[in-house]
Amino acid sequence: MKKPRKIELLSPAKNLECGLEAINHGADAVYIGAPKFSARSAAGNSLEDIARLVEHAHLFNARIYVTLNTILYDEELKETESMIWELYRVGVDALIVQDMAITRMNLPPIALHASTQMDNRNPEKVKFLADAGFEQVVLARELSLKQIREIHEACDVSLEAFVHGALCVSYSGQCYVSQAVFGRSANRGECAQFCRLPFNLTDANGKVIVRNKHLLSLKDLNQSDHLEELLDAGVSSLKIEGRLKDVSYVKNVTAYYRQKLDEIIERREEYTRASSGHCKYEFNPQLNKSFSRGFTNYFLFNRSKELSSMDTPKSLGEEMGTVKELRGNYLTVAGVKSFNNGDGVCFINEQGELSGFRINRVETNKLFPQEMPKVKPRTVLYRNFDQEFEKMLARKSAERKIAAEFTLSENNFGFTLSAKDEDGNAVSVTLPREKELARTPQEENLRNQLGKLGNTPFEAIRIDVDFSENWFIPASVLAELRRETVEKLLQTRKINFRRSNKKIEPTSHPFPLKKLTYLGNVMNAEAETFYRDHGVKEIQPAFEKTPVEGATVMFCKYCIRYNMGYCPIHQGAKSPYAEPYYLTYKEKRFRLSFDCKKCEMNVINE
Repeated sequence: MKKPRKIELLSPAKNLECGLEAINHGADAVYIGAPKFSARSAAGNSLEDIARLVEHAHLFNARIYVTLNTILYDEELKETESMIWELYRVGVDALIVQDMAITRMNLPPIALHASTQMDNRNPEKVKFLADAGFEQVVLARELSLKQIREIHEACDVSLEAFVHGALCVSYSGQCYVSQAVFGRSANRGECAQFCRLPFNLTDANGKVIVRNKHLLSLKDLNQSDHLEELLDAGVSSLKIEGRLKDVSYVKNVTAYYRQKLDEIIERREEYTRASSGHCKYEFNPQLNKSFSRGFTNYFLFNRSKELSSMDTPKSLGEEMGTVKELRGNYLTVAGVKSFNNGDGVCFINEQGELSGFRINRVETNKLFPQEMPKVKPRTVLYRNFDQEFEKMLARKSAERKIAAEFTLSENNFGFTLSAKDEDGNAVSVTLPREKELARTPQEENLRNQLGKLGNTPFEAIRIDVDFSENWFIPASVLAELRRETVEKLLQTRKINFRRSNKKIEPTSHPFPLKKLTYLGNVMNAEAETFYRDHGVKEIQPAFEKTPVEGATVMFCKYCIRYNMGYCPIHQGAKSPYAEPYYLTYKEKRFRLSFDCKKCEMNVINE
C-alpha cells in the first residue's frame, strides 16, 4: 500500500502568543515573521520569541516556518545571511523566501519554501523552483483546481495553497501600486492597502460609472467546504492567511479548519496528519464570528461576479436580521439569531457606507444602543463583534494532548514504569525499592495516580499494571516515578524530532524566461547573477529600484468589467460606456486595460 501523504494545516502568527495558540488549537505548522525582512513589516518577532515557539511546536512534531519574503538591497544581504544562521540555531524548520539571492548565500541545511510573492502559477515556474532545491511552493491564490492538479502532476514538490483569509486583488509579488503612489513597497513588506481605498470609475469621456466604491476590495477566501478537493488535486499544505490578525482569529479559524481536516483524514487512508496530538475545544469554532468581508471561493471553480466587497473593506461579520422599527431609545429586529449585551453591530447606510453601533442592553428582539444610529426599517444588520464569543476565546479555549500508554511492572530490584507515545517513542524508568504487600487492593489507585498527567502534553489512553502480587507503592513515590518517566519521554521526543537538513546546492537549469522585466523583482546583484546562471539574458531592475513610467502596477484575475456584466468573452455583452475606463482616487488616475487573451485586468499608472 502506498504511504499516506502528510497533510499540513498551516496557521499564521503575528507574535508568540498567536503562534502558541495556533499550535494549541491544532496547527501542524505556523508561519511567523522574522526579526526583519518579512512581507509584513509590522509583524517582526525576536529570536527569543521564535525560539520559545519552536520549542513548543516541536513537542507536537509541528513545524515553524519563518517568513523572509521580501526583496533585498545589496547592503542587506550580509545581515540576512547572519540572521538565517541564528534562526537555524534556534530550531526553525524552514524559511519562506522571495529573493533568489538567498539561494546563493552560505546557508545552513535549512529548508526553503518559495513564497507566493514569487508568482507561482504555472507548472514551468514551480518545476524550476523544485529543481532549484525548494521543498515547498506556495501557489498563487488565483489558481483553479484544474491548474493545481496540472502543477501537481508535472512537479515533484510539496504544494501549499491558501484556504482562508484576505485576498490581494493583484497577483502576489506583481503589485507595485503602493510603491508608485505612496513609496511603500509591497515587495518590501510595506503594502499601503491601496486596493481597500474608495474609487470613482469613469469612462473615456469622463462619465462617472461608479462613485466612491471600494472597487478593488475583494471578499475573503473561504475554502473550508472544498478541502478534500484541494487535497485530491495535490495540495499538501493548507494555509490560513492572517499574520496581522489577533489571537482570537487565530484560535477560531485554526480550530475550525482542524476539525474539517480531521474529518477528511479519518475516512481517507491515503492522507495522514503532519503532526501529533489531538485537541479538545472549550468552544464551537465558527468562521462567521471572526473578521471577514464576506466569503468567496475566488477562482477555484469558475469566474464569478460575487468576488468583491465594494461597500466596505472592513469586516461585516454575520448577518443577524433586519430592522423592524425605531422607538425612542431602542430598535426592534426581525431575525433568527439573538444578540448579546456588548455586541458590535454594523450596517450599510443610505450613503452606501459602513456604519455601526454598540449594544448596551438586549431585551428579546429589542436592542438598546449606546447611541441611537441613523438607520431605516428593513436595513440588514450584521454582528461584527460577538461579546460572548470573544469572552470564551479570551480564556483558555483549547488543550492539545499526545496519546501515551503506560505500563507499571515489577522487576527483581523493584518496579519499572514504561511509557510509549503515539509516535512510537518509548522509555522506561526503574524504581529500586523493596516490595511490600498492601492491605487493600491497589490496582485502581495505581492507575489513577499514573493517569494524573496534569499540565504535561500527554494523555494516558491506556494504563496497565503488571504485578504478581498486590504491591504497595506510596503516592508520593509513584508521583515522582511518573514525573521522571514523563520527563524522559519528553527528552526522547526532542531527540527523535527530525527537521529537514537539505542544503541548497548551486544549479544551472534554465529559467522559463530569457528576459526579466521589472516583474522579476530583481533588487540586488546576487539575484541578477542567479538568473544569469540559469540562462536569463536580459534583466531589468526591480520597480522599487528603478521606477517605470506608465507601468502596469497591478495584474488582476479579478475584472471590474466582468463584475459589471460587460465582459465580451464570458457574458457576450457590450458596454454602454466608452473605453478605456479609469479609476480615480483623489488626484490619482489609473487606466484599466483588459487582456482578454489572458483573462486579466491590468491597472496602469498614468
